[in-house]
Amino acid sequence: MAALAKGGRTNFLGFVLRLGGTAPFLFIAGRFYGVEALGRYASALVIVELVSQVCSLGQRRGLAQRLANDTRDAAHSVADAMTLSLVVSLLAAVLLYAVPAPMFPSGEFNAFDRLLPFALIANTLTDVALAALAYRYNVGATVRARSLVEPWAQTLAAVGFLFVLPQAGLALAYIISKVAALIVACVPLVRSYGAPQRWSPSPTRLARLALTSAPLAGADMIEWGTRKLDIALLGFFTSPAAVGIYYAAQQVATLPQKLKTSFEPILGPVITRNLKEGNYAAIAQQVCQVGFWITAAQAGIALALGIPGRGVMGLVGPNFVAGTGALALLLTAEVVAAPAVVSEAALIYMARMRNLWISIGAIATQGVLTVALMLLARRAHANPLQQAEAAAFALAVGLALSSLIKSKLLGRILGARITNLRWPLIWAAAPAALVGFAAKLLPEWLELSVGIPAILGVYGFVIWRFGFGPEDRLLFRKQRVG
Repeated sequence: MAALAKGGRTNFLGFVLRLGGTAPFLFIAGRFYGVEALGRYASALVIVELVSQVCSLGQRRGLAQRLANDTRDAAHSVADAMTLSLVVSLLAAVLLYAVPAPMFPSGEFNAFDRLLPFALIANTLTDVALAALAYRYNVGATVRARSLVEPWAQTLAAVGFLFVLPQAGLALAYIISKVAALIVACVPLVRSYGAPQRWSPSPTRLARLALTSAPLAGADMIEWGTRKLDIALLGFFTSPAAVGIYYAAQQVATLPQKLKTSFEPILGPVITRNLKEGNYAAIAQQVCQVGFWITAAQAGIALALGIPGRGVMGLVGPNFVAGTGALALLLTAEVVAAPAVVSEAALIYMARMRNLWISIGAIATQGVLTVALMLLARRAHANPLQQAEAAAFALAVGLALSSLIKSKLLGRILGARITNLRWPLIWAAAPAALVGFAAKLLPEWLELSVGIPAILGVYGFVIWRFGFGPEDRLLFRKQRVG
């Protein structure tokens, strides 16, 4: 539990740093590059990042189990993982470059936009490198690569290209940020594991690794795809402008999602070690504990960003205020998704195929519901942003269904009740919401500058005073981890 608390605390710092880098990028992209350019960029990123997930072949989470069980030198296991991801991602990048149509459903792109697929090579290798470092409890590398270097490199590059190549700024800034993150991840990887001695790539061994990783790769792809399917469908059903507004809302809403991923690098190694010892009670305790930490933090952030939503979206640009409804639904979706994420952290090792089938069912439900609601909205002559709200609602339903089923399945396997809901969440949310609605009576600049800290302050005080026990407060105390 001390290891989980230390990892989560370190990555919470990463969440704050990532927020500091992402917010300026959204402001620059929305205000200076324009809503349509941001929409085209968002549609391309859906395909690029989806393919990147496939190319990692589940090793972002599966590498921990392989390192725990492999009798070879750990550097050899890491070298196999990096080589497999490099080969697969290189082939995928070349294919996407040759056939760019899936990235740009509107048919509008330039030569620089077409280079985006090559960023997935760096992104995939970074995921594998950081997973290897997380196995040795080095989560600081993830913070530096993903939360400090990557968002700030993207923001600064976007500013620079405004004056040199404005038509290429968003695409090139994304590529530069991924390459910079890879460099920052590889330096501590080499220091930690060293260069593999007497190792050579084996096609047979790599093919076997790809085959055994396939179920986990599918689960990773589907879990990630639930957050991007809505944008992909919007790209086909609506205009680039609507996609751009929805993408901005999604970027704000998924900031709480980074809190879930804060615990992923450390939760996997902790679970695999307990699995080797057969300690199911510890796994249940850790999943419930982390689930409560995540839900408590996400609920507070959702209130702080959702109640003054018009002002938050207005920071990106006046045209983005229309995405306030979608923002509220997306924030709700992130809160209900927390049980699925923490349950899946154990299910991928204990019931890999059943977890995969549940994920497939959830994303299929989301896809069917999204298309059905958008067609109904179109028949009712709703505007594109109302169709976008339908997509956000479908996402919330799919994530809620996944959370319910996965937590029940894990509870049955572990012989324990898996839940992250406690009454103090309601006790803290009620006064925080009252403060938020009172802040809406103030001028917008005061609503944001005073209202958001006030909401977080009231919520944090109540949850700390009445909701956190000794184990919960472990997250906020430095612990020595053996």
